[in-house]
Amino acid sequence: MAPPFRADHIGSLLRPQALLDARSSLSSPSQMYSLEVPQSVKDAEARAIKDVVQIQLEKGIRPITDGEYARHIYYGGFFEKLSGFEARPDLPIPDAFRTDFPTTTGLAKLGATTRAAVICTGKIQNKESPYLSEWLELRDSLPEALRAEAKFTIPAPNYQHIQLKPGTAWTSESGYTSDEEYFSDLAKCYAAELQTLYDAGLRNIQVDDPHLTYFCSSQFLGGCQKDGTDTEQLLDLYTRTHNQLLANKPADLHVGMHLCRGNMSGSTHWVSGSYEKIAYKLFNETDYQTYFLEFDDLERAGGFEPLRFLPKGKNVVLGLISTKTPELEDKEAIKSRIHMAAKVIAASQQISTEEALDCLALSPQCGFSSSSLAGGKGVTMARMWEKLELVRDIAQDAWKVL
Repeated sequence: MAPPFRADHIGSLLRPQALLDARSSLSSPSQMYSLEVPQSVKDAEARAIKDVVQIQLEKGIRPITDGEYARHIYYGGFFEKLSGFEARPDLPIPDAFRTDFPTTTGLAKLGATTRAAVICTGKIQNKESPYLSEWLELRDSLPEALRAEAKFTIPAPNYQHIQLKPGTAWTSESGYTSDEEYFSDLAKCYAAELQTLYDAGLRNIQVDDPHLTYFCSSQFLGGCQKDGTDTEQLLDLYTRTHNQLLANKPADLHVGMHLCRGNMSGSTHWVSGSYEKIAYKLFNETDYQTYFLEFDDLERAGGFEPLRFLPKGKNVVLGLISTKTPELEDKEAIKSRIHMAAKVIAASQQISTEEALDCLALSPQCGFSSSSLAGGKGVTMARMWEKLELVRDIAQDAWKVL
C-alpha cells in the first residue's frame, strides 16, 4: 500500500522570530503546560500559521502542516487539557522519574534539576477537545479543496507514563489501581479526539512516539531493570494502548506513527540504537498504516535491516534528510539509499524492488523544531525550506516510474 505522499515531512517547523518574541514570556520549561496563554500570543500564532501555510502552498510542500506553531513543544496542549490530569511544573530530577531515563539524565547534565510533567489525579475524560481549535486554525487557512492534503500531529498516549517513576503516573486519589485502567480510559480519550478531528474535516493524523525508540537503548533498558520493570510487558502495554485508540477510527482517516531518538536544541538526541529490538512488534503488533522512521545517521539509528519485518499492506516513510545538520544532502546518494531500503523489503516480502518502492516515501528524519526554541545547529529558516524542497524534488524523481 502506498503512503499518502511520496514527499512528506514530520510537522514541526522553525518558528519565525515574531512568534518567538510573542512567546518569550512563556519560554520557561516549567511553563510548557501552562494554559494561561495571552490573546496577543494566540494572535501571533494565528498570523504565523497563515503565513507558513501560504509558504507551503507556494513551494508545493506537502503535506501541509501548521508547523506546530500553536504549541511550545510538540506534546503541549493535550494531556493538560484532559479532565483528570494536573500539570506539575517542577518535579525533581532524578527522584520523580524512571532510573537512568535518557531524557532526564541528559537534562541533568545540562544543569536541570526539575522537569514539568502531567500527573493523573482523577478520572481521565475528554470533556472538551484539546486540539480541535488548533486543527480549525489550520483547516480554515486552506481552501476547502486542499484540506485533504493537510496533516496534524498528536503526541503518543504513553508520553507522560514512560518518563515518570513507576507507579506515579496516577495518584491513589485518581481512582485508578493499575496502569491498565489508566491507559484504558486514556485510549478512550484519544479515540474521541480522533473522531472529533475527523468530524471537523481532518483526514491525516501523525502520532508522535519518539519514546518507543528508548526500548532500543541499553541505558533505558538498564534503568528499567534497576526499577524492577519488565520492559517486554511495558512495551506490550504501550502497543496495546495504541491499538485501542485506533480500534474504531473512521476507515478513511489515515493515521501514521513517527519515531525518532530526540530532537532538542543544538541537534541534541537522547538515545541511539537500531530499530532491531522493536521492529517486529512495531510493524506487526500495532495497527498503524504508516511508520515515519529516521535513517539519516547509521550510528544513531542503524541501517535498513529491520525493514525486513514490514508486512505487506503497510508502508514506511524514510527519514533520510537530516534536520540536525545544515548541509544539503546529495540527491543521488539519497536515491541510492531509497533503493537500498526497497531491496530489504523486496527480499523479505518476495516481491520486486519496484513493488517494494511503492510502499516507501521520503521525509526529513524529524521535525525542524520539536519545541519553540529547538532547531538543528546552523539550520536556518532558509535552509529548512531548501531541505523540504530537496525532499520534494528527490521524491518526484525517485518515484516517477510508479
